[in-house]
Amino acid sequence: MLDKHPFNSTLETGIRALVVLEAFYPRHCDLMEMTWFDHLIVHTGDIDGQDVPESLHPDLPNRTGELLVRRQLVERSLRMMQQMHLVDVFETEAGIEFCASEEAPSYVELLQTPYSLALKERARWMAGRFAQQESVEIRELIESRIGRWTTEFTTDDTSSGRSA
Repeated sequence: MLDKHPFNSTLETGIRALVVLEAFYPRHCDLMEMTWFDHLIVHTGDIDGQDVPESLHPDLPNRTGELLVRRQLVERSLRMMQQMHLVDVFETEAGIEFCASEEAPSYVELLQTPYSLALKERARWMAGRFAQQESVEIRELIESRIGRWTTEFTTDDTSSGRSA
Protein backbone atom coordinates (compact mmCIF):
# COMPACT_ATOMS: atom_id res chain seq x y z
CA MET A 1 0.00 0.00 0.00
CA LEU A 2 1.38 3.40 -0.97
CA ASP A 3 1.24 6.34 1.37
CA LYS A 4 -1.08 9.28 0.62
CA HIS A 5 1.73 11.85 0.83
CA PRO A 6 4.73 11.67 -1.49
CA PHE A 7 7.20 13.16 1.01
CA ASN A 8 8.77 10.77 3.49
CA SER A 9 6.60 8.05 2.00
CA THR A 10 7.55 4.44 1.46
CA LEU A 11 7.99 5.18 -2.25
CA GLU A 12 10.24 8.22 -1.74
CA THR A 13 12.33 6.40 0.85
CA GLY A 14 12.49 3.34 -1.39
CA ILE A 15 13.77 5.34 -4.34
CA ARG A 16 16.37 6.96 -2.09
CA ALA A 17 17.42 3.52 -0.80
CA LEU A 18 17.63 2.20 -4.33
CA VAL A 19 19.85 5.09 -5.41
CA VAL A 20 22.14 4.38 -2.44
CA LEU A 21 22.31 0.63 -3.09
CA GLU A 22 22.97 1.17 -6.81
CA ALA A 23 25.87 3.52 -5.96
CA PHE A 24 27.26 1.05 -3.40
CA TYR A 25 26.95 -1.96 -5.77
CA PRO A 26 28.18 -4.71 -5.28
CA ARG A 27 28.40 -3.99 -1.54
CA HIS A 28 25.56 -5.39 0.53
CA CYS A 29 24.13 -3.17 3.27
CA ASP A 30 22.11 -4.18 6.29
CA LEU A 31 19.07 -2.33 7.61
CA MET A 32 21.08 -0.37 10.16
CA GLU A 33 23.44 0.91 7.49
CA MET A 34 20.57 1.73 5.15
CA THR A 35 18.92 3.77 7.91
CA TRP A 36 22.16 5.69 8.46
CA PHE A 37 22.63 6.20 4.70
CA ASP A 38 19.01 7.36 4.32
CA HIS A 39 19.83 10.13 6.78
CA LEU A 40 23.27 10.94 5.41
CA ILE A 41 22.25 11.15 1.75
CA VAL A 42 20.05 14.17 2.50
CA HIS A 43 22.15 15.51 5.40
CA THR A 44 25.67 15.19 4.00
CA GLY A 45 26.55 18.36 5.91
CA ASP A 46 26.52 16.25 9.08
CA ILE A 47 29.86 14.81 7.94
CA ASP A 48 33.14 16.69 8.22
CA GLY A 49 35.49 17.06 5.30
CA GLN A 50 36.51 19.36 2.48
CA ASP A 51 34.78 17.50 -0.32
CA VAL A 52 31.47 16.99 1.47
CA PRO A 53 28.50 17.98 -0.71
CA GLU A 54 25.97 20.43 0.68
CA SER A 55 22.97 18.84 2.42
CA LEU A 56 19.92 18.37 0.21
CA HIS A 57 17.48 18.94 3.07
CA PRO A 58 17.51 21.83 5.54
CA ASP A 59 19.62 21.41 8.65
CA LEU A 60 16.74 21.49 11.12
CA PRO A 61 17.75 21.45 14.80
CA ASN A 62 16.20 18.07 15.67
CA ARG A 63 16.99 16.25 12.43
CA THR A 64 19.11 13.62 14.20
CA GLY A 65 15.91 12.38 15.81
CA GLU A 66 14.80 11.31 12.34
CA LEU A 67 16.98 8.22 12.68
CA LEU A 68 14.83 7.07 15.57
CA VAL A 69 11.66 6.96 13.51
CA ARG A 70 12.96 6.09 10.05
CA ARG A 71 14.13 2.51 10.58
CA GLN A 72 10.71 0.93 10.00
CA LEU A 73 10.05 3.20 7.03
CA VAL A 74 13.41 2.27 5.49
CA GLU A 75 12.65 -1.44 6.04
CA ARG A 76 9.20 -1.12 4.42
CA SER A 77 10.70 0.79 1.51
CA LEU A 78 13.37 -1.85 0.93
CA ARG A 79 10.71 -4.59 0.94
CA MET A 80 8.68 -2.60 -1.58
CA MET A 81 11.74 -2.26 -3.84
CA GLN A 82 12.32 -6.01 -3.45
CA GLN A 83 8.76 -6.66 -4.63
CA MET A 84 9.52 -4.51 -7.70
CA HIS A 85 12.64 -6.64 -8.34
CA LEU A 86 14.89 -3.61 -7.87
CA VAL A 87 16.52 -4.80 -4.63
CA ASP A 88 17.84 -8.26 -3.85
CA VAL A 89 17.70 -9.56 -0.28
CA PHE A 90 20.28 -11.95 1.15
CA GLU A 91 20.03 -13.91 4.38
CA THR A 92 23.54 -14.29 5.73
CA GLU A 93 25.11 -15.39 9.01
CA ALA A 94 25.39 -11.70 9.89
CA GLY A 95 21.72 -11.04 9.20
CA ILE A 96 19.62 -9.74 6.33
CA GLU A 97 21.44 -7.67 3.74
CA PHE A 98 20.23 -5.68 0.76
CA CYS A 99 21.85 -5.07 -2.62
CA ALA A 100 20.75 -3.40 -5.85
CA SER A 101 19.38 -5.94 -8.34
CA GLU A 102 20.45 -6.25 -11.96
CA GLU A 103 17.40 -4.18 -12.94
CA ALA A 104 18.28 -1.29 -10.60
CA PRO A 105 20.75 0.64 -12.83
CA SER A 106 18.27 1.04 -15.71
CA TYR A 107 15.60 2.32 -13.29
CA VAL A 108 17.98 4.71 -11.52
CA GLU A 109 19.15 6.02 -14.91
CA LEU A 110 15.57 7.17 -15.60
CA LEU A 111 15.62 9.50 -12.57
CA GLN A 112 16.51 12.84 -14.18
CA THR A 113 14.88 15.58 -12.11
CA PRO A 114 17.31 18.07 -10.55
CA TYR A 115 16.59 16.58 -7.11
CA SER A 116 17.19 13.03 -8.37
CA LEU A 117 20.46 14.05 -10.03
CA ALA A 118 21.60 15.70 -6.78
CA LEU A 119 20.57 12.56 -4.89
CA LYS A 120 22.60 10.34 -7.23
CA GLU A 121 25.61 12.66 -6.95
CA ARG A 122 25.49 12.40 -3.15
CA ALA A 123 24.99 8.61 -3.30
CA ARG A 124 28.13 8.28 -5.46
CA TRP A 125 30.01 10.50 -3.03
CA MET A 126 28.83 8.39 -0.07
CA ALA A 127 29.82 5.19 -1.86
CA GLY A 128 33.28 6.60 -2.44
CA ARG A 129 33.55 7.46 1.22
CA PHE A 130 31.87 4.44 2.86
CA ALA A 131 31.66 1.45 0.49
CA GLN A 132 35.03 0.05 1.58
CA GLN A 133 34.43 0.68 5.30
CA GLU A 134 33.22 -1.89 7.79
CA SER A 135 29.91 -1.25 9.51
CA VAL A 136 31.66 -0.60 12.83
CA GLU A 137 33.70 2.22 11.27
CA ILE A 138 30.58 3.84 9.86
CA ARG A 139 28.86 3.42 13.22
CA GLU A 140 31.72 5.26 14.94
CA LEU A 141 31.32 8.15 12.52
CA ILE A 142 27.56 8.26 13.07
CA GLU A 143 28.07 8.22 16.84
CA SER A 144 30.59 11.03 16.69
CA ARG A 145 28.56 13.22 14.34
CA ILE A 146 24.95 12.40 15.19
CA GLY A 147 25.05 10.82 18.60
CA ARG A 148 25.66 7.58 20.42
CA TRP A 149 22.17 7.47 21.84
CA THR A 150 20.68 7.56 18.35
CA THR A 151 22.82 4.73 17.01
CA GLU A 152 22.23 2.55 20.05
CA PHE A 153 18.49 3.07 19.90
CA THR A 154 18.32 2.26 16.22
CA THR A 155 20.43 -0.89 16.58
CA ASP A 156 18.45 -2.26 19.53
CA ASP A 157 16.32 -4.38 17.19
CA THR A 158 18.71 -6.64 15.29
CA SER A 159 16.02 -8.90 13.86
CA SER A 160 16.68 -7.81 10.30
CA GLY A 161 20.20 -6.47 10.35
CA ARG A 162 23.66 -6.97 11.65
CA SER A 163 24.56 -5.62 15.03
CA ALA A 164 27.90 -3.89 15.30
